[in-house]
Amino acid sequence: MAPLTPVHFFSHGSTMMLGEESKSADYWKKCGDEALAHGIEHIVMMGAHWASLGDEIQVATNPKPAKSPVAYVHPSKYTSYELVPDLPMAQRVVHMLQAAGFNASENSTFDWIHDTYLILIRMFPEKCPPTTIVSMNARYDPHYHMKVGSALRDLRKEGNILFVGTGGAVHNLYRNKWAPMLQYRDTFAMLTPPEAWALEFRQEVQDALTKSGGGPALRRAVTMLMKMPMYREAHGTDDHFMAAQFVAGLCGDWEDEGQKVELGAEDWELTNMCNSQYTLGDWGKEVAVKA
Repeated sequence: MAPLTPVHFFSHGSTMMLGEESKSADYWKKCGDEALAHGIEHIVMMGAHWASLGDEIQVATNPKPAKSPVAYVHPSKYTSYELVPDLPMAQRVVHMLQAAGFNASENSTFDWIHDTYLILIRMFPEKCPPTTIVSMNARYDPHYHMKVGSALRDLRKEGNILFVGTGGAVHNLYRNKWAPMLQYRDTFAMLTPPEAWALEFRQEVQDALTKSGGGPALRRAVTMLMKMPMYREAHGTDDHFMAAQFVAGLCGDWEDEGQKVELGAEDWELTNMCNSQYTLGDWGKEVAVKA
C-alpha cells in the first residue's frame, strides 16, 4: 500500500512573513519543492481567517478569487501571483463533508486571505497548484474541526493531494510587542525574551504533536491543548488554533500511530508570537528535489 501523503501544520505569523526572509519561509519552500517532486497535484487548506456561522462549514468555489490586501508588505510581493482554485476538488470535498454529516456548502464569492495565499506563494513561488480552501466554523469547537479532518483523511491515500493547516502555535495579537514593527518594520526584533506563558504553551504544542505517539492519542493531545492553563494567554481568540485540530483529524487514525512528526523550522515574531512549522508523516521514499 502506498504511504499516506504527509500533512503540514504551519504557523503563518504576521503579514510580514510574506515580505521578509526567515527560517520558516525557507522551510515552506522546501516543503513545496518536495510536494512537487512527489507528484502533488492538489492542495487542500484550512486557514485561520475565514469562519462560517451557525453549524455551517463552507468550501471556496469562487472561480476567480481576489486577494485581500496585505499590510506592511509591498504589493509586488503578491499582487501578480495568480491563484488557481480547484473547483472539482472543492465540490468533492463538499460532498465528502456532507456524507460525514456536516452542513457543508459551496461559497462562490469568497476571496482569498493572506493566511492561505502567503503560504502558497512561499511554497510554490513559480505557480500556484490547484487549491481548495475549507472554512472554519465560528463556534470554534476543537472536536468539530478534528472531525472535519477525519472526514477528509482518505484523500491522503490518493498520493497526489497535500493537506495544509495554516494557523499559529502561539498567536495572541493582544500580547505581542508591536513597537519594532511599527517603528522599524522589523517583526523579528526582540527587546526582551518571549514571556513565560508563550514559551510554556509553545512547548505544550510540540509535546502534543511529537510525543503523543500519533493515532487517536494525537487527536486527544491536540484537542486537550485548548484546556491547558496557558492556552488563553497563547491564543486570545480560537481561530488560529483550529487548523491544528483539522490536522489532528487528518493524522489521528489508528493507521497513523508511530508516524514521524518533524518540527522543521521556527521563528519568533513580535516577541511573543511563535511560528512553529510542523510536518506530520513523510513521503516514504526519497525523490530528487530541484535546487
